Amino acid sequence: MANPEKRLTGLVAATFTPLTTHGEVNTSEIGPYVDYLRDKQGVNNIFVNGTTGESMSLTVAERKLLAEEWCKRAKGKLDQVIVHVGCMSVKDSQELASHAAQIKADGIAVIAPSFFKPSTAGALLEYLQQVASVAPTLPFYYYHMPGITGVNFPVADMLDSIEKVIPSFRGVKFTGSDLMDFGQCVSKSQPHWSVLYGIDEQLLAAVALGAHGAVGSTYNYIGSHINQLLSAFERGDLAQARNIQFKIQDLIGFAVKQGFNVGVNKQLMCEVSGLNLGPPRSPLTQCPQALALSIKEKYQALFGQ
Repeated sequence: MANPEKRLTGLVAATFTPLTTHGEVNTSEIGPYVDYLRDKQGVNNIFVNGTTGESMSLTVAERKLLAEEWCKRAKGKLDQVIVHVGCMSVKDSQELASHAAQIKADGIAVIAPSFFKPSTAGALLEYLQQVASVAPTLPFYYYHMPGITGVNFPVADMLDSIEKVIPSFRGVKFTGSDLMDFGQCVSKSQPHWSVLYGIDEQLLAAVALGAHGAVGSTYNYIGSHINQLLSAFERGDLAQARNIQFKIQDLIGFAVKQGFNVGVNKQLMCEVSGLNLGPPRSPLTQCPQALALSIKEKYQALFGQ
């Protein structure tokens, strides 16, 4: 870990945050979680305290505790731990960024504030710079998720001079459906950057455009199948790659019709992995087990597990 020269590529699991039945952080599940990702899914990079990890529902102290435990348990087992440090307050983001450097995380990512939003791309870039500046040795990634934040400045337009403002900039977690903007990000990418796609059901399209990797919640439990998709694409077997992508779309499409959200996704992960990750934190509500089991049955029908 903590090798800023190592480029982030391949699959990155956006991890769920383990909680007790009473809604408190449960770090005891993180070690087994790391082993499951590596041994069962073939996923060697993680993105912690992000949207899937319910970061905005956690306190700064809880996010520090989680970041420390993920880095500790992943050491010597996983390749990279990227810690999301975005908050509504730039001061909280800076505190988390500084802490990530202290615990030797492999990089930090920041999502745009979504309550008081930056009104221009320049204002967004200034916010990102203020966070990155307190951890200048850590690779820095902009987390683009306009569907949640409502901040949708073209990312490609921000890249022309971004390293002049943020020397530690190393890439984008692009969780948006605008594939033209994504493609332009890839086109403008420097050799030491990573442009990572974040919509699991559209990954193959992003790979065809040159994505360097992908960050997603479903990679927690279908990472092994996504690795097969990537391998099929690399050897030119588009029929196989499409077949796997269509199965993922079938699974996610079915889940969405059942009311798919972070809470449901988290319960599905518990059912598939056997890990005890607990319920989501309020205002998200716990997924009825029958619902999770119906989605698990669909998963098993598609992937034979």
